[in-house]
Formats: sequence, structure tokens, C-alpha cells
Amino acid sequence: MRSSALVAALALATAAAAAPAFRLAEPGHRWEFPRDHHAHPGYRNEWWYVTGVVEDVADPGRRFGFQLTFFRLGIAPAAPRLDSAWAASDAVMAHLAVTDVAAGTHAFSEVVWRAMPLLGGFPPPGEPLLAWARAPAGTDGRWTLALADGVFRLSARDDAQLLGLELAARPEKPVALQGPDGLSRKSAEEGHASLYLSITRLATEGTLTSGGRTYRVRGESWLDQEIGSSELAPDQVGWDWWSLRLADGRDVMLYALRRADGEPSWRTGTLVGRDGRVRILAPGEWSVRAIGTWRSAASGAVYPSGWEITLPEEGVRATAIPLVRGSENVSQRIPGLSYWEGPVGLTGPDGVTIGVGYVELTGYTHSRLPL
Repeated sequence: MRSSALVAALALATAAAAAPAFRLAEPGHRWEFPRDHHAHPGYRNEWWYVTGVVEDVADPGRRFGFQLTFFRLGIAPAAPRLDSAWAASDAVMAHLAVTDVAAGTHAFSEVVWRAMPLLGGFPPPGEPLLAWARAPAGTDGRWTLALADGVFRLSARDDAQLLGLELAARPEKPVALQGPDGLSRKSAEEGHASLYLSITRLATEGTLTSGGRTYRVRGESWLDQEIGSSELAPDQVGWDWWSLRLADGRDVMLYALRRADGEPSWRTGTLVGRDGRVRILAPGEWSVRAIGTWRSAASGAVYPSGWEITLPEEGVRATAIPLVRGSENVSQRIPGLSYWEGPVGLTGPDGVTIGVGYVELTGYTHSRLPL
């Protein structure tokens, strides 16, 4: 564990020092798929997030949330010219979480490795694998995210934590570019942005393991991929992110980056229609108000918990409530790295269910993320 933490710490420290040499996310990226689902060397950071809500096929009332994320953390813009397999340009960090709504539990696992043979990496376009990492100590095999024949395949497990998943996710909508031509600005200051794409609905099925018991599940998921080198501006400490799948077929992404005083310094959002068309939402077109808090015994962080979400022009008024309040991921590999990531249920003003979603909350432990 210490060696993994050291690799990650060195990767992040080196990346921060070398950041000016990394490419910045700028206008004019020429998107091409499936090529752009693969890694983008030269940028400092990249991540593939898949989150979803699924239900037990045998007991449709039993729901689970899941998260599988691969992070590419740039050590250097290019690997050193050394005749060694250790001459890596990236570290790979991967997070796996399963939220068991009926049991009220949230289980989390992680790995951190140097991107190199036997440990992990990001294969080039033309191969099915998008990202992979060796499983945690004590678990055979590896964690993988792959794309073949138009279907994303997720595989990960941690035998010690009694969780895992084997899922196939088939897109039901086309790629949605977040921001003009996929450039998602994070600040009014130039240079703080990412190349950002989403697939907001993927029909998802397979198996999921929670508490050591494996279930056959079916539901929907959401895939995010971001690429950049300087996402957060100097005055920003973290973000609140909402991904909402409405029962009427529309999908909403809302993103607020916060200052240290808790106030948002930048807000952006998109609405993806039933037909997959993307409409960028101006800050004045939506509002989110926290209606509660939850304190973590593990990290000491106090997170907002429950939100009133309004998009007046779209006729959306929803209350988002966490399905399990304690859905915090607390890293044992990276000191101070904790964030809340979990499924939420959506109800309308009359209390009727109108959808589901996922929420991510970062920067509440007062340790600035290395982005």
C-alpha cells in the first residue's frame, strides 16, 4: 500500500511541476469516434467515469448504484527515452464502488499503479481495451474498461471488499459533447478547461457483487470522459456534479465549481433531449439548492445531502435525495483524497418519481484536488 501511495504521490507532484509542458484543452479539437474514447497522451489528466443504477432481475425492487472510474495521471508529457518498461509517462488510478440501496451500504475499492506492463495502462486506438489496471492485492486478474462492437464492457472486483461487477453497457443515445464543440470551460480565466464528452444513457446488464453475493442486474448507466491539463482555477477547491436521467427520456448534466468559501465560481450545464440533441444551459436557466447535510465519520467532511433542482424553461422541478446517504469514497492510497459519489432518486413536486441520477461532490475535505 505504501508503494502504491508513493507512486501516486510522485506522479501527482511531478505532473504539477511539469504542467506547463502538457497540452491544454483548447477549441478546435477534431472529434473522431471510437478513436477519442481512447487515451489522449500529452494531456496531464484524463478519466473515464461510468455510473449507473441497476436492479436485481430476480427482485426488481432491489436497486444498486455502481461506479467504475479509470484515471490517467500524467507523470510527464511523454515517456523518457529509456530502454526500460518502467519508463512510463502515466500512472493509472481506478475506483470501484457499489451502493446497495436495500442494505443501506456503500463499498469502495481502489488501485494505483504505474502504467506499465503487468500493472496497468491505456492501449492505443485499434484495441478493444480503453484502460486497465491490475486488481488489488489478494484478488486475481485485472480491472478493465473495453469497447467492442459498440458496447462498453466493465469488469472489476475486490474479493477482500466483497464487491465487483461484470457489465455490458450499450449506448442508447449518441455522444453528447459538453460545451461548445466539446470544450468545457471551468473558469473565466483562459486555460482552465477540459475536453468533455458524455454518453448519457447506456442500457446496462450483467452481474454485480455486493456483500459477497452476486446478483444478475439490469438498468441504465452514464459515461463521462474528460481530458485536460488545468481544469481547476487557482480560486477553486472542488465541484458539485449532477447527472440526471429523467423518466420522460431527457438527461441533464449540471456542474458547479466552488471557491473555498463554498460559493460557486463557475456553473455550466447541458440538456440532452430524447433524440440525443444537446442544448447548452446558461447559468441563469437552472438552479440547485441544497436542503440538507451529511457528516462523514471517516473523513470529517460535511457534504450537502439532498437538493432542489429547477430548470424553469424545461418544466423541470425535482428533488434529488441520496439513495444511501453515506456514499463517500475514502482513499487508503492517497492521503486526504475523499469525495462523495452516489445514486439519487428524483421526485417531482407531487412526490411522484420522475427519474434517477448520480451526484459527485469533491473538495469538501479542504484538500485541493491535483487538477
